[in-house]
Amino acid sequence: MVLIILSEIFIGLASGLIVGTGLVAFLTVLGIIPRLVQLSKTKDFVKTYEAGVTIGALFGTYLSFVGVSLHLSLFITIVWGAFHGVFIGMLAAALTEVLNVFPLLAKRIGMENHLLWLLMAIVLGKIAGSLFQWIIFVK
Repeated sequence: MVLIILSEIFIGLASGLIVGTGLVAFLTVLGIIPRLVQLSKTKDFVKTYEAGVTIGALFGTYLSFVGVSLHLSLFITIVWGAFHGVFIGMLAAALTEVLNVFPLLAKRIGMENHLLWLLMAIVLGKIAGSLFQWIIFVK
């Protein structure tokens, strides 16, 4: 029995280290946060970005383990969700900017002259898909 518990502890710690390393690699090696700062022209807030990412990761981990249920008003839930959406959207935009995904995609499918339309289609599709999932499936 002790061997099973020890192996579960080892697997849990190893998995956490792998996921944490992947997150750090994503944020640092690809330069997501510095590029986000550069694009938003908020160089004075670099420490705030770093603290926000660190505190957010720690708080999210805490909430995952303690099973706390937050009973918030609809307005606060909407604001909280909007902050999550903005954060993830900006990280995704910074990643695609770093990797030049959209210009390469536009060139591949022959839409170099219509890059704005391609971007708007992707953004509106993402918004529609997210709303559909939350309104229909999550309720």
